[in-house]
Amino acid sequence: MRTSVLALTLAVLSTLAALPAAAQGLRLSRNISPELPAAPVVTSDAQRQADFIVAVVNTEPITNYQVSVEVRRVLQQLSAQRRTLPEPAEVARQVLERMISDKTQLQLARETGIRVDEAVVDQAEQSVARQNQFSVAELHQRLAADGVEVSQFREQLREQLMITRLRERDMEPRARVSDAEVDQYLQEQNEKNKQLGNQLIHIAQILVTVPEEADDKRVDDLRVRANWVLARAKSGEDFAALAREVSNSPDRNNAGQLGLRSADRYPPLFVEAVQNLAVGDITGPVRSGAGFHVLKLLEKRSEGMPAATVVQQRARHILLRPSAQLSEGMARDKLNDFRRRLNAGQTDFATLAKENSQDGSAEAGGDLGWASPGQFVPEFEEVLNRLNPGQISEPLISRFGVHLIQLLERRNAALGEREQRELVRAQLREKKLDDTFAIWAQEVRAKAYVELRDPPQANQP
Repeated sequence: MRTSVLALTLAVLSTLAALPAAAQGLRLSRNISPELPAAPVVTSDAQRQADFIVAVVNTEPITNYQVSVEVRRVLQQLSAQRRTLPEPAEVARQVLERMISDKTQLQLARETGIRVDEAVVDQAEQSVARQNQFSVAELHQRLAADGVEVSQFREQLREQLMITRLRERDMEPRARVSDAEVDQYLQEQNEKNKQLGNQLIHIAQILVTVPEEADDKRVDDLRVRANWVLARAKSGEDFAALAREVSNSPDRNNAGQLGLRSADRYPPLFVEAVQNLAVGDITGPVRSGAGFHVLKLLEKRSEGMPAATVVQQRARHILLRPSAQLSEGMARDKLNDFRRRLNAGQTDFATLAKENSQDGSAEAGGDLGWASPGQFVPEFEEVLNRLNPGQISEPLISRFGVHLIQLLERRNAALGEREQRELVRAQLREKKLDDTFAIWAQEVRAKAYVELRDPPQANQP
């Protein structure tokens, strides 16, 4: 089924959620007021002509037609996801409350001077197109086919970006996580980790199958083979390659990996065999009804703790901060020129960074050092993840300014105590934002004048 602009609108909101405000882990959840009356839903052009106001937020109206358009989008999205459809009246009630909340936030953003340049809207539009596997031109064609003007679509983007920046600004002070909070969380997780059922473990195996009808001599021969496999693995051979070569288990094609899961979802004999191992250690052979298993412990951690190993990336960038003299669009044009010169071999990245970048990395040629997942804001990390080593991105707009990014290299790395603490801090910060968002949104709404209006009554004969 062809995706309509209503479904694309959801992709817009998803994209915006990954832009600056969600750099702090914001979620676009809503706190729906149970007292709010259901908003009627219009379904035809004739009803649109007879449209009416269902709510006034300060001096701005919300019409029944506007609510109905959003209701259709939500119902279409739920249908595409094969989810049970709620009553349209209930969806309308929730949609109206969300629209009121968004409008109060948009008004506050405008009143407090938040602005979004065309260059930022361009970037959001490109991100929407990319998420839907369209070019921007194809996105425009799809919008036109659904009767939506590009200017209207871009204005929706601009408004959502303004709301996003407001949330980022106002929510930031509520999301700070102290060292004491990190310490308390780590202590709680360590206590939980003493109970094996609270651990997450990841095991890889090499299976030497023992047939049910095997006699004692055959079993002994297969035990010898399993010990031979164990010796090869412990001598330093690549476990994944060895699994693909000799394992009789279906997971051999996945390097013998059984997945990261809670300990109670593994066979007890596997858990018992690896419980005293350090990550990377190998043990066996372990006998089961299927045969002899050589096991390698790939990972072990508490459910609430970050992974012990991550893929790190080393990048460098040039950052231009917009000002009264340099708009975001001008900064993007300047960085596009830098990118052209770099790709043509006319200059080098470090020199341009030292001469132009407006942050602390300039002296190091823009080098940002090794970074773990979550260390950069999501829009920066999203672009970085798509690059190959040596590749230079197109200009990216973030809450810090406009960046030109080059990925230098990637590596698998074990996290030290400091890095793990920072990942824990990021987890706690995201939870704080989730917990406080609804409160903040209600505070903004409470400061606005909101009038709910009943639908007009039909004339009585």
